[in-house]
Amino acid sequence: MTKMIFVSLPVTDLKASTAFYKAVGFEQNLQFSDDTAACMVWSEAIHAMLLTHAKWRTFTQRPFPPAGAVGSMLSLSMDSRDAVDAMNRAAAAHGGQADVNPVEDLGFMYTRDLADPDGHMWAAIWMDPAAIPPADRQS
Repeated sequence: MTKMIFVSLPVTDLKASTAFYKAVGFEQNLQFSDDTAACMVWSEAIHAMLLTHAKWRTFTQRPFPPAGAVGSMLSLSMDSRDAVDAMNRAAAAHGGQADVNPVEDLGFMYTRDLADPDGHMWAAIWMDPAAIPPADRQS
């Protein structure tokens, strides 16, 4: 079996969150979606499981983080700088927040961070491996 990652995220409004993730480039897998969860596919190996708070509670009783708190940031590789910018524009236009951190442009790597409607953070990154400076020259 191919190794995969399923990132489970509690969301306050499943319909709005599903629309947001579609807008930034995920596809919905209806086979694993219902009125309590939406399986959003980034690639064959990466899936985000959007879960209503009630569904989330079937997995854990640990408290939800306070609004504005961040426990992790997940990074998604993009095909180009333009794709990074497009993802951020889509985030801002669909209930999320673009550029929650300063844009990082190192020449060989370009990163913009965004948050979904519930504040879950994602980094959209583009990298040119051929342009990465040798390890002894990186600062």
